[in-house]
Amino acid sequence: MLLGGCLLSPQAIANNPSPAFSALSDAQSAARLASWDVLLQNAGESDERALLQQVNRFVNRSVRFVSDQQAWGQNDYWATPAETLSRGLGDCEDFAIAKYFSLVRLGIPSAKLRLTFVKALRQNQAHMVLAYYASPDAQPLILDNLDAQIRPASERSDLLPVYAFNDLGVFLAKAPQRVSQPPQFLARWSELNERALADGSAATAPRS
Repeated sequence: MLLGGCLLSPQAIANNPSPAFSALSDAQSAARLASWDVLLQNAGESDERALLQQVNRFVNRSVRFVSDQQAWGQNDYWATPAETLSRGLGDCEDFAIAKYFSLVRLGIPSAKLRLTFVKALRQNQAHMVLAYYASPDAQPLILDNLDAQIRPASERSDLLPVYAFNDLGVFLAKAPQRVSQPPQFLARWSELNERALADGSAATAPRS
């Protein structure tokens, strides 16, 4: 947005909104959250692959990539799905986290889902994706904001996995067994889950 010839960041706009912009932003936020609720309420009878497609498409289309500094004024912040969708802004971690919590709410066991830190080789930077394992020994499918298509890991030669995690623990890229979680990581993951419970992002899944 331009104000006095200067380009304002999303954070600056959020801190200094005009009445008209604020009303529009509030309406857009409400629409995204309502659409998310409709998805969670109506997609429950689909098979797991269809759920992956619906959630991946919805989050990728609803959220615009920005850095945590732009969105939150912090160098690194893990937003809940409700926070991410409310603003419609997030970095790669926020995309992956929103997909993870959405799929768990839709009844996919967290054991089949791993938030996975990778190195994006083309961009030469750290990145996060969501990996889905149909079975413990299956090749994972990758849900990513850099690629609209859900692809098997073997087709993502542009990603170098480092480690992954879910509610059950941390997994090294080359070791299928769980490894010990450092206290700092445990605290951060626990804090995110507490915020997600508080704002409804991690409400009980609508189906058993």
